[in-house]
Amino acid sequence: MRAFLEAIVAKQSGWVELRYHRRLLNDFTVQKGRVDVANSSVNGGVGVRVLEGGSWGFASTVDPSATAIESAIATARANAREIAKVQAKKIPDLPSVALGTGEITLPGYDELMARPLDEKLSAMVDMEREAAKRAKEIHTAMASYREIFEDKVVVTSDGASVSQKLVRPELRLVAFARGEGEQNIGHTSLGVTGGWDCLFNHHKAGAIIEDTARSAVDLLGAPHLPGGKARVILEPSVVGLLSHEAIGHTVEADFVMSGSVAAGKVGKRVASDLVTLCDSGAAEFGPTPGGLMAFDDEGVPTENTVIIEDGIFRSYLHNRESAAHFGVSPTGNARAWLYHDEPLIRMRNTYISPGETNFEEMVASTEDGFLLVGAGSGQADATGEFMFGTDYAVEIKNGKLGQKFKEATISGVAFDVLATVDAVSSEFKWDLGAGYCGKWQPAKVDAGGPYVRCEITLGGRQ
Repeated sequence: MRAFLEAIVAKQSGWVELRYHRRLLNDFTVQKGRVDVANSSVNGGVGVRVLEGGSWGFASTVDPSATAIESAIATARANAREIAKVQAKKIPDLPSVALGTGEITLPGYDELMARPLDEKLSAMVDMEREAAKRAKEIHTAMASYREIFEDKVVVTSDGASVSQKLVRPELRLVAFARGEGEQNIGHTSLGVTGGWDCLFNHHKAGAIIEDTARSAVDLLGAPHLPGGKARVILEPSVVGLLSHEAIGHTVEADFVMSGSVAAGKVGKRVASDLVTLCDSGAAEFGPTPGGLMAFDDEGVPTENTVIIEDGIFRSYLHNRESAAHFGVSPTGNARAWLYHDEPLIRMRNTYISPGETNFEEMVASTEDGFLLVGAGSGQADATGEFMFGTDYAVEIKNGKLGQKFKEATISGVAFDVLATVDAVSSEFKWDLGAGYCGKWQPAKVDAGGPYVRCEITLGGRQ
């Protein structure tokens, strides 16, 4: 396919980008001993982008023949010309950058493709059965497995010619418990870029049944968290959620150009000097995160981008167009969900780098506070203000972990919270690999980090 697309691009004038994308998705859900979902689907085609008259033109085709692709190129050119008639600010020619070449198959793709589907489904049946009988309070359990195989080729008229194969499996387990006049849900989810063994070597996988059941049962009858400002230790999934939602989106260059809180902050202090925050396409500090990729959907290699270094703001996240606008190199953050989607600036694996204090020392040196566990849902906006849920909180008194509380929420302004960080652990975990980022189209991402101690506003009940 790569040589085929190269031959088509070679006959074109001007700047042309062809992106072939084929996705195979397998999806299983088991509940109450029965298979509720067993889906398999294939989606594929070629996305075409041109830069003509200072405007982008886009088109796509499900037909990968030369005739259909050339017709899509002509449609994209016509679209660009129409947009150029009404677009006041023209896009300049893209500067020359280092672009990817060659063929890449990330680990796990061939192994997981060869593993029989009935073996994967059987594992979910066994997991659901074991979770359902783990405690008398559990009345229902649900186990889900999903795998997304990606075959992608990107060829551009200015030198990108690269193909990549990868697979992203995900696992979710939910337990529903009833007791003491109430119900509670325990849940664990994990995802990686890699094979079956990689998925089950994830730090959450070894005790997934026990941990899911315990979180469902232990919070029955637990009190609600009191509200107010508090000193807290955020566990890695909550650190990842804060890094991605409250910081990461504000530093995507298209949002910066629209006036996000990160505009004009390059070179300025925005956090404690203990904070280094990055976004990477590689596996930093841990194996096979869920947003792993070798190149983005413009053919740019996915470097590790340091956003905040020792508390100082260093970089935004860029595609080729925004990099040209700011006079910097692209960071490999252009991503499209399907072949018929245009690439947007998106995160990959977003994290805070580990520090030098271990978790036990961090707890022991906390006189009064809470450990916040489990990333929940919530929202953040372009000002950096956020409100997120966490699965539960554990009280810390005189350096010891104590009572559990449920329905913990956190809120604040992201950069203000990062300025209060006074301890960062040496332990590091990728923890959001089963997640999907939403920004007009989905994207598979991961996020995580160390344990981080800071001050934050807690929402609860008096």
